Amino acid sequence: MADVPADLQAAVDAVLPDARRDLDGLVRIPSIWADPAHREDTRRSADAVATLAREAGAASVSVLSAEGGAPAVVAHWPAPEGQPTVMLYAHHDVQPTGGDELWTSAPFEPTERDGRLYGRGAADDKAGVMTHLATLRAYDGRPPVGVTLFVEGEEESGSPTLSALLAEHHDDLAADVIVIADAGNPAVDVPALTTSLRGLTNIVVEVSMLERAVHSGVYGGPAGDALTALCRLLATLHDDKGSVAVPGLVRGSSEVPGMSEEQFRGDAGVLECVDLLGTGSVEERIAQQPAIAVLGIDAPAVEGAANILVHRARAMISVRLAPGDSTESAFEAVREHLARNAPWGVGLEVSLHASGEPFALSPEGSVYDLAREALSAAFGSETVEMGMGGTIPFIAEFARTFPGATVLVTGVGDPASRWHGIDESLHLAMFRRCVLAETLLLRSLAR
Repeated sequence: MADVPADLQAAVDAVLPDARRDLDGLVRIPSIWADPAHREDTRRSADAVATLAREAGAASVSVLSAEGGAPAVVAHWPAPEGQPTVMLYAHHDVQPTGGDELWTSAPFEPTERDGRLYGRGAADDKAGVMTHLATLRAYDGRPPVGVTLFVEGEEESGSPTLSALLAEHHDDLAADVIVIADAGNPAVDVPALTTSLRGLTNIVVEVSMLERAVHSGVYGGPAGDALTALCRLLATLHDDKGSVAVPGLVRGSSEVPGMSEEQFRGDAGVLECVDLLGTGSVEERIAQQPAIAVLGIDAPAVEGAANILVHRARAMISVRLAPGDSTESAFEAVREHLARNAPWGVGLEVSLHASGEPFALSPEGSVYDLAREALSAAFGSETVEMGMGGTIPFIAEFARTFPGATVLVTGVGDPASRWHGIDESLHLAMFRRCVLAETLLLRSLAR
């Protein structure tokens, strides 16, 4: 296993203090594009990233958006003669907090505890933004290859206008290699290249039983309530072991060794008395099998509930799709399952709310070899290839738009980062390793 050259280590260590300061500044901006109340904050976040790109020596910087879309930042460091161009992707928008009062420290006030930086976006994905910028600073704004920095502003909303943005600015974004810093590593000292991601289909299910709500004592018994019917219907989505029970969904397998059940329990916070769902290895259940969860139910609150039969109820379910499946066929499979299992002849409406295709990469070729070497040298341990249970729909979009480019999916998170959750955090020592790896990769890619 090769070492990172001493000059690169010194250059990275020299820029890390300012990178950390600027990461703190980005975390302080509540760039929740999905919330209309924070649209201006997201624009402010894009402007902040654009300023940082200029300070890092970019020859040109633009803040772009497709019609109705969030602001994205595109910056260029032109390629020296004969050298390839590398796109460095990250996103500056973040998830809602899930309740500020639930956080140990304020979600938009970056706070360091025990070697981790806590704050919304600290890991997902403002650390990715600053990994790219710190790498460019380590080269004093003169990287050995061409670089296009592309920082999106609506990834957490499903990138709805990304296709239009890529089409409109295709030539400006074209690259030989695309590095997407939006995944994770299995441990803070074990680097990974993510080679597969599950897809996502969010479905709204609505059942109706009565024309209107009626008295539960006068009519209850012969007349049922829609909320009970909905609960019975949702219960058919899993078997007794917790495996998804919808026929027609793709199920894969994996020979990649994954984490133990004990480690998974700790990382996920599963209560000691609760069984893990499904069968197969943890790796297979996370990355190669479908999963279904109920995200929310429209129903009367317990406090103040009246003695009436609810006439209509609906739920949002999230279906994660294994690589090899498609959102179209998965939606049809779920819709048919719900229709077959709807109890008591209830009225049923099933509609698609949002979707993102699953994706798999073939980690072969010289670029992947160089990436493995760079990651292993920076982390001091062998690089692993892993599937990811989450969904990043835009990766397939990049692959379709730039079919000649090699796509590398890396990340600055670990299982304790709690992406999208309460007390999201970044392991600061791992952040340094990620910057080292990317700095070394750019040098390795120079012909």
